[in-house]
Amino acid sequence: QVQLVESGGGLVQAGGSLTLSCAASGRTFSRYAMGWFRQAPGKEREFVARISRIGGSTYYADSVKGRFTISRDNAKNTVYLQMNSLKPEDTAVYHCAADRTVVVHTHTEGYDYWGQGTQVTVSS
Repeated sequence: QVQLVESGGGLVQAGGSLTLSCAASGRTFSRYAMGWFRQAPGKEREFVARISRIGGSTYYADSVKGRFTISRDNAKNTVYLQMNSLKPEDTAVYHCAADRTVVVHTHTEGYDYWGQGTQVTVSS
């Protein structure tokens, strides 16, 4: 069982930056690949980024590639999402998720545990 708690969301102007954090409970954090997803009002939850168990591989949605960076610190049981050059269309609730497998999942069904999310609002 893994419990995930996101933080770092807020209100930012377009072009600004935010860094989200996701803290995981337990001693098995390094056994999970981690992902970030987001869900805007009236839309389905969509993939944003994924990082492998030890951080050697990362994957991004085309919409955030070059602007967002996912990273992790296994000693701190934490995964991060650095978001730069934010746009109003990035406004959403951002969720982190844990995946027990090594398959590169970009759909919600591939993830086993989820956090409650943190709101990111980008004003124009």
